[in-house]
Amino acid sequence: MKATVDKSTVFLLNSDVYYEYYKHPNKENRPVIIMIHGFLSSSYCFRKMVSLLQKDFNCLLIDLPGFGRSGKNRDFHYSFENYAKLVLTLAKLLHINQAILLGHSMGGQVALYMASQSPQFVHSLILLNSSAYLKKVKKAYYYATYFPFAPQIMRWWMAKKNYRETIEQVVFNRKMISNQIVEEYSRPFLDKEFYHSLLYLMRDREGDLTKEQLKTIQHPALILWGENDQIIPLHIGRKLSVDLPHNQFYSFKKTGHLLPEERPKEIVKHIHRFFNDIISKESTLK
Repeated sequence: MKATVDKSTVFLLNSDVYYEYYKHPNKENRPVIIMIHGFLSSSYCFRKMVSLLQKDFNCLLIDLPGFGRSGKNRDFHYSFENYAKLVLTLAKLLHINQAILLGHSMGGQVALYMASQSPQFVHSLILLNSSAYLKKVKKAYYYATYFPFAPQIMRWWMAKKNYRETIEQVVFNRKMISNQIVEEYSRPFLDKEFYHSLLYLMRDREGDLTKEQLKTIQHPALILWGENDQIIPLHIGRKLSVDLPHNQFYSFKKTGHLLPEERPKEIVKHIHRFFNDIISKESTLK
């Protein structure tokens, strides 16, 4: 039997939240894979992966507030802590008791916050070119977000960008970027409220978890990285593999930052192997 999909929008924590829930009738006992996208992205980035994963796992994709089809509400608190709380709140609403957290880029940091704050909910972690070790924005940028015309200035600055060239900079093989991909990734920039949410994110975002905090996370973790990532370099991934106590680390040659776009089949193979390893170890301990 094929997985069924529920595509809906709910109002949580002062924001509309768009999600897609792929449920497989024969996989009800497996943890749900919750897929959390990165900065300036959306659940769209996981479309290739979910088409493969839904055959064996239940999958929940979320557009974080400020991005994708979710709200750009000014009343939402755009912090990692609140993003983590939002994902957990949605999961409870959907009666999900335990999940494998899969996060790309900034989404990886949200997943790490969840593992730190709600360890019982998290089964394991899958981190794709995850954000790590970033500090809170500098005070000068923080105060700049309060300038009266800051959203208009940011919108004007972004309008001068060539979206295709910007997207091509985050992949290794630029030829893979189609017109549809450019259209989907640039869609948020057409929304005026998007620029307000970006400023609030700059203002509300805490720093990433510290080395000491990472060392307290005891969940099994799979860390996957593109060796040609110019946004979050490979050495960050290697450092993360040292600080997370229980992890497997793999890197892909000729691969940039958009790992879900560039290596979906390889990622899914690693996920199956990782999950089977965990099940094998759990069986041995029983």
